Amino acid sequence: MQKPELTKENIQKRVLQNGEQLSLDKFSWDEKSRTFSTEENDLVLDFSDLNNCTFKTGSNCTFDTGSNCTFTTGSNCTFDTGYNCTFKTSYNCTFKTSSNCTFDTGSDCTFDAGSNCTFKTGSNCTFKTSYNC
Repeated sequence: MQKPELTKENIQKRVLQNGEQLSLDKFSWDEKSRTFSTEENDLVLDFSDLNNCTFKTGSNCTFDTGSNCTFTTGSNCTFDTGYNCTFKTSYNCTFKTSSNCTFDTGSDCTFDAGSNCTFKTGSNCTFKTSYNC
């Protein structure tokens, strides 16, 4: 299988805001470091077939990614990821991840995680995990 080109234009096809592709001038993409950055809110990001990416976004975003990703986001985000991911978020986020993840979040978060995870959270959080967390 051929790897997809990771040009900014191809990345744009993976990011929706209000059902439309996010305008090229509203985000940056560093192909070498695989870093997506924006201050925009209300995004749906489909990077499900990509690993080793970094995301910096606003609030109310939904992520579907591969493994080894790093997230810095605002509040009210939802994550469906692979393993070895790191999250630094604000409050009221939902995480469904595989194993070896690290979370640094605000309050009111819900976690469904695999094994070997580390959590640093605020209050009112719910955890469903495997072992060694």
